[in-house]
Order: sequence, then structure tokens, then C-alpha cells
Amino acid sequence: MRFFDVHPENPQPRAVAQIVELLESDGVIVYPTDSSFALGCRIGNAQGIDRMRRIRQVDPQHQFTLVCSDFSQVSQFVTVSNAAFRIVKACTPGEYTFILPATREVPRRMLHPKRKTVGVRIPRHPVVRAILTALGEPLVSTTLLLPGEEAPMTQAWEISERLDGDVDAVIDAGECGIVPTTVVDLTGPAPEVLRVGGGDTSRFD
Repeated sequence: MRFFDVHPENPQPRAVAQIVELLESDGVIVYPTDSSFALGCRIGNAQGIDRMRRIRQVDPQHQFTLVCSDFSQVSQFVTVSNAAFRIVKACTPGEYTFILPATREVPRRMLHPKRKTVGVRIPRHPVVRAILTALGEPLVSTTLLLPGEEAPMTQAWEISERLDGDVDAVIDAGECGIVPTTVVDLTGPAPEVLRVGGGDTSRFD
């Protein structure tokens, strides 16, 4: 397992390139976001998705999130109405996850089995944004919430000790938080807040 000590505001290009190389080789990483640490792999990495399920011990119906660098990347994987577009643009980058209808570009194992929807997120954290830009595609992601734990882990060194042998890299850019994203369903006639988290919900009242 690799351990990357990355500057939280100006991530070193060499480190970012090495992380992207791991992802392109179907690695699974632990990385910081503006809400908490997360597990991630590239979108075509079926084995990586299975590894993340095993680490978290979640069932096959667990919904992963597509973490994207910007809206142009999001639009390849979801169908967005004009109203949904305005909401997503106003709230991102930030601590939100939006549920939207998925396109055929999204692997079937990621979809809600009945609704054919997927969660998408555009984070604010400079490190993950640098990784996503260099990778050129989204990360399939889930919060690093380990079995039996009530909150995500916040220290990269502790994560590296707990997950040594289970992931290919841990990225340390300082302590991460434990507040989840605000989840908003944009598939209906009006936005529906499914979970209140770090993102402001007043615009949806």
C-alpha cells in the first residue's frame, strides 16, 4: 500500500500523477473530500467496486456515488432537466449529492435496481479535484465508514493501519471531517432532500 502526503491546497503534480496511475491500474484508494474520507476507484473497475463493498461489508444494493470534477463530466452519466441543471450549478462544487436519472454510460451494478438512478457529486476539496481532472473520468465512490463504526475515520495514518492490504493507496491532506453530504433527489417534479448534511438545505424549503 502507498501512502501519499499531499498538500491540501496545492497538491503536488507528481503525487497526483502517481495516484492517477494507480487508479488507471484498477487500484482502490482512500482520499479526502470536503465532507469526509472516501473510498474510490475508476468507473470501469468492477473488481474495485467489489473490493469497496467488502471493505464496508455492504450488500449488493448499496448505492455508490459518481464523484466528478465538473458539470461537463456529470452530463455524460446522467440526464439533467433545465431545472435540475440550475440547481446543480448553483450548489456545486460543494457538500451535496444529487440523485439523477442515469444514462447507459453508468455500469449496471451502480444503478438503483428499480429506478435506474445514480448519485453524483462535485466536491470542493482541491486534492480530489486535481485527481479527477488528471484522471479525466469520475471516481466510483463511497464514504469510508467501516463496519460497526458510527462515524468515518478522520486521520489518514490510522486509516492506513486499519486498511493495510485492503486498499492500494491512502492520501493524507490533513484531518478530514465526519459530516456527510446533503442528498437531494432531483428525479421528481420538485427537489426532495433525502438526507441533511453539510450542504445548505434552505434553498429547497
